[in-house]
Amino acid sequence: MPADESPVRPPTLNQVAARAGVSLKTASRALNGEPYVSGATERRVRQAADELGYRLNGLARELRTGGTSALVGLISGDLANPFYSAVASGAERELRQHGLLLITVNNDEDGELESSLLTALVERRVRALLVIPSGGGLVANSASAHNVPFVFVDRPPVGMAADCVLIDNTGGARAAAEHLLAGGHRRIALVADLVRTASQRARISGFAAAMRAAGNPAWESYLRTDVHDAATATRVVGELLDLPEPPTALFTTNNRLTIGALRALRGCRRPPALVGFDDFELADVVGVTVVAHDMTELGRAAARLAFDRIGGHTGPPRTVVIPATLVPRGSGER
Repeated sequence: MPADESPVRPPTLNQVAARAGVSLKTASRALNGEPYVSGATERRVRQAADELGYRLNGLARELRTGGTSALVGLISGDLANPFYSAVASGAERELRQHGLLLITVNNDEDGELESSLLTALVERRVRALLVIPSGGGLVANSASAHNVPFVFVDRPPVGMAADCVLIDNTGGARAAAEHLLAGGHRRIALVADLVRTASQRARISGFAAAMRAAGNPAWESYLRTDVHDAATATRVVGELLDLPEPPTALFTTNNRLTIGALRALRGCRRPPALVGFDDFELADVVGVTVVAHDMTELGRAAARLAFDRIGGHTGPPRTVVIPATLVPRGSGER
């Protein structure tokens, strides 16, 4: 902005009152539809507001009068990740049908930040909270002081009983492992995200159970955990391929790690088999075998549980499990 230009300020209620030729209190009553304002005066005030482009701050009014807002909060990981954005999209579409709006914030997988975001949303009197927790128990500690319905998404709550919507992480990972075992593989690497999160632990557990059932301990030396982004996954998979006895197959436990693995395999003359947890854009085009689940339905189901609680449902906590299905496309069948 040039130095000689001042920022455009939104019109105020005082300006509306002056333009309509009424007191500030009368202008406020007219715009809020309160009694004891004549029809002519109300029309004059509303016309002045329209001409000035003035809009009521509905949230501020609700908070002043002790009411609740029409907002539902979602605390999640990075919305740049298609998984989180799909969850948010599903929740937003479901809530919109009930006149509710979704506000999203990113916890950066940081428990302290997550707790402060939760407090900020509760202070804005959100009607409910959808939480993809970072893995600690801070959400539970903060939640105990607030009478706000909580629904946990993708990861179950720690230290509290609450509604949750989960993926069949154990079953999906077991299916991936069994698929690779059926292809004759024994040196199978598992590249996993943060093990402090329940979803990752469940995927590792399902994979390990399939290996034990097959009597195959050979995979254990190829386990790599706390690989949190695509760049790290590329490096870790490259290191695995450089081993004297590299793995003949890979299982990556989320979409970002699968993308990182694909970069590491680029140009590889005899790439190992690859199965990734989570579908992702263009996975069908490049032929990546995945464990798929309906990410949008995660958000929709969470929103439905939250709306039930907003409506007064007081039953015990419910758990909805979204199925996970192996989709063979070529990379896992090498």
